Amino acid sequence: MFNEDLLTWYREPSFKEQHMKMELLPDIINAKEEYKVEEVYNCYKKWGYSTQFLVHWKGYKNEYNQWIVETGLPHTKEAIQDYWTKLSR
Repeated sequence: MFNEDLLTWYREPSFKEQHMKMELLPDIINAKEEYKVEEVYNCYKKWGYSTQFLVHWKGYKNEYNQWIVETGLPHTKEAIQDYWTKLSR
């Protein structure tokens, strides 16, 4: 159940900074679009689910960081390994 009086109409963002678009084009790897991960910032593991990593995309600001399941990051083994190395120090 939800109180529909709490809903508001959608409004277009007023400022250009409010539009979150991926401005850079992805690389094509094995005929698929891939964005490059510059660094892994954090890790989250939930019981029964895969490990998720907070990734920083190369060429983008921090506001574009995303939690991505490890299986969704096939070409980022080096960035993930660097993250684990930083934690072990």
